[in-house]
Order: sequence, then structure tokens, then C-alpha cells
Amino acid sequence: MGGTQAIRARKDGRGGFGNTLSGIAVAIGFVLFLGGFVWGALVYQPYTVPTDSMVPTVRPGDRVLAQRIDGGEVRRGDVVVFKDSLWSDSPMVKRVVAVGGDTVGCCGQGGRVTVNGTPLDEPYVDREGDGAAAAGTTSFEVKVPEGNLFLMGDRRGGSLDSRAHLQETGQGTVPRSAVVARVDALAWPSMEMLERPQLFAALPGGISAPGPLRLQVAAVLAGAALVLVGAAYGPLARLLGRGRGRAGSDGR
Repeated sequence: MGGTQAIRARKDGRGGFGNTLSGIAVAIGFVLFLGGFVWGALVYQPYTVPTDSMVPTVRPGDRVLAQRIDGGEVRRGDVVVFKDSLWSDSPMVKRVVAVGGDTVGCCGQGGRVTVNGTPLDEPYVDREGDGAAAAGTTSFEVKVPEGNLFLMGDRRGGSLDSRAHLQETGQGTVPRSAVVARVDALAWPSMEMLERPQLFAALPGGISAPGPLRLQVAAVLAGAALVLVGAAYGPLARLLGRGRGRAGSDGR
């Protein structure tokens, strides 16, 4: 009697090795799915971009995912979220153009920003809105103090950034400690990663490494797939078992 019930259980999907594997798949899937979300919540913070100073990279109202980092991890080219009481009472989003020890200025060949005397060919700048000049119309030269950052918006003609604070202490630079996060991706209305600009890769310190967002998304998707596959095993096995049973009865 017990053997007959075991055979029936294996046929209708309620037992056997396959059912054990499906249970393992569901358990692993839940761990990956929930773990990916928890990991993301610990590492990333969503922000809403308040102004158009970073067009076309991000636009007003865009939701971005920013990795919580220490200011010491910031590299040239990073789009960062920072707080500085001399600038605003709210978090701001700008791009790091120069770091401590750099001499940043305007304007080089073609109206470009220069770092240590080299004009930057910045592909992210809103040239359509600002014309040919990538740095706007303000001429300046600043030696960035050690431990500080020089920040600019990608929409150079409409950004109140370090250039608007040149007469203040630090000549418009902000301390690295003011940085609270680095933008890794757009989350809404589009979903895409922010690539690190390669033009800074050859400079001392290079560019920052990508955050773990891709790995977190992969964990969530893989977990969801395992849960769905594992949960579907039992019903599919029972359906196939009933189909074989009817076929056997017709054959008799």
C-alpha cells in the first residue's frame, strides 16, 4: 500500500527527486530575490533631480540611484550628490571636473574646460543648448585645494556650480566630505546605467569603478526566475502525470 502511494505521488508531482529540486530552487530563488533587494537598499539611495543643470545626462524630475560612498572614493568625471550650506540647503547633483591638486580653467581651445593645461573633450556636455562653448562665458583658473572638488553641471550655460562661487573661500570648490553619494544609474522615467567618462582614465587616480548595481539586479532577476520555475514544477508534473494516466487508460 505504501509503495503504491509513493508511486502515485511521484506520478502526480507531489514527491520524488524532482519535487525536492523544485523546493531547493524556490528557496534559493527567495534568498537571491530578497537578498538583492536588501543589498540594493543598503548600498543605494534614490534621489529626484531638482534642476536642469545636468541636462542631457539627467533631467529635472528624473529619479536616479546613487551609491552611498565616502568622499575619498570620488574620481574625476563622477556625477555626485553633495550637500554644502554655502550652495543650498538641499542635496545637489553635479559632475566632478577636477580634484585636489588639479588646476582647472576656462577657456581652452574651442571654449573647452582645461585640467592641468589640457583641454577636455567632454562628450556629456549639452553643446546643443550652450553652443560651442563647453564652459559657458566665465573665464577662470583655480588651483583645487587638496581634499576638495571642483564641480560643474553638464548644461554649462545654465548651471550654478563652482563657477558661481569663485569669490568664496576655496574658489568654488567643495570638500570631499560634502559628497554623500555617486549617481550610478537612471531609474525613472528611463532605466540605464551612467557610464564613467573615459577621458579622465589616463589622469592620476583614473576613474571610479562601477558600483554593484548590475550584480544586484542580476541577483533579483535570477531569484525571480528560480522561484517561478520551482513553483511551476509541481503543477506541470501533475498535469503531465494526468495526461499519461489518461493515455494509459485509453490504451487499455
